[in-house]
Amino acid sequence: MHRTEIDPIWQDLAVLERLVRESRTIAVVGLSAEPSRPSHGVASYLVASGLTLFPVNPALTEWEGLPAYPSLSAVPVPIDVVDVFRKPSHAVEIAREAVAVGAGALWLQLGVISTEAALLASAGGLDVVMDRCFAVEHREVVGWS
Repeated sequence: MHRTEIDPIWQDLAVLERLVRESRTIAVVGLSAEPSRPSHGVASYLVASGLTLFPVNPALTEWEGLPAYPSLSAVPVPIDVVDVFRKPSHAVEIAREAVAVGAGALWLQLGVISTEAALLASAGGLDVVMDRCFAVEHREVVGWS
């Protein structure tokens, strides 16, 4: 399978390390209630690591006892990282909303590659990480929870 080349700016190790060390509130966009889905495993890890998680999925009312939100704009607190588990075709729309709510960073998970979304978020003042897993990076930098 051919992989799109990722500009190294979207995988800056200093940004990765700062985000995983300093972020406390994570909105997981596209979080699934299905335990076999990657978003479910990553979200479970984030909660176990002590991070405050905000599930964002209009099809859910709650996830593992946490209230779920239909959109980023419905999340009641400032968001440090918007962690995206949606198809790349949705990334630009999510980036726009992340900028609008004043999120600190847009994190596009493994396989979610959208240079347009990354540029839009970056222009809006957000840090951007693309095609990396927040949980994997957290384990590397902070250690296993």
